[in-house]
Amino acid sequence: MQLAELLEAMMIISFGISWPLSIIRSYRSRSTKGKSVLFSFFILFGYICGISSKLMTHNHNLAFYFYILNITMVTIDICLYFRNRKLEKQTA
Repeated sequence: MQLAELLEAMMIISFGISWPLSIIRSYRSRSTKGKSVLFSFFILFGYICGISSKLMTHNHNLAFYFYILNITMVTIDICLYFRNRKLEKQTA
């Protein structure tokens, strides 16, 4: 593994550490307060661009698998946002 690939994987892992915490917070709070779904969609778009680049260059290194993991976590967080928004409307 080249240093550039290792650094890319470390960057994605660093970004990815925050998603489980965000998912747990969203699930427990049942609230959309402090969340920006637009921000989450931009992050998702960035990860999709990253994985598309890996697919186009046939470079399925360690970073590729962390892109997939991060896309999954961001998608879960977005789904929780819409669940929480629905719950907020029901209680209002």
